[in-house]
Amino acid sequence: MENGAPSQARPFVTAGAAVLGVFVLIVVIGIGSVAGIYNRLVTLDQAVQSQWAQVENVYQRRADLIPNLVATVKGAASFEKSTYVAVAEARAKVGQVNVSGVTVPNDPTTFQKYAAAQDGLTSALSRLIAVSENYPDLKATQNFSDLQAQLEGAENRIAVERMRYNEAAQAFNATRDSFPTVIVASFFGTHFAEKAYFQSQPGAQTPPKVGF
Repeated sequence: MENGAPSQARPFVTAGAAVLGVFVLIVVIGIGSVAGIYNRLVTLDQAVQSQWAQVENVYQRRADLIPNLVATVKGAASFEKSTYVAVAEARAKVGQVNVSGVTVPNDPTTFQKYAAAQDGLTSALSRLIAVSENYPDLKATQNFSDLQAQLEGAENRIAVERMRYNEAAQAFNATRDSFPTVIVASFFGTHFAEKAYFQSQPGAQTPPKVGF
């Protein structure tokens, strides 16, 4: 009887080892899956952040043109003062949006404030260009002509970079909100929060009609 005891215990030991092996395998697979999802989110998040930097760059390029533009139109005889003042004020409002320490695409409130301020500047610039049509002498100056061409180029680049940003944000959000990725993303709080989108502003790109 004593000699038979060890042989009877072996099946239980083997079964226990098998269960443990399966458990370890499941854990390893689970960790690998979570790691894969995390790395995918990191890649997409970095793509959004990179494209956001491009958006900021083109907006900054436009902002850098404005002081010279304002100085040029101020030199035109009887040019409508309220128009270039509105541009200067709109530019100042952009600078008042505090984005320091904020991951803007992850913060819908800050994102909307930033986008609204930029759209306000776009509208003010559109009005200034429209008013300039009534000043042939101003339009004929090389400096104004160059600035107008640079602003038009800046607006085109802004439109392109905003579109690319929205595409990157959509790719992130679609992956982030899919199952089971949404569960993994929720473990990291706002780090993998949904990205905000640029919304089109009706009439923002259309210069208003100005009558004299």
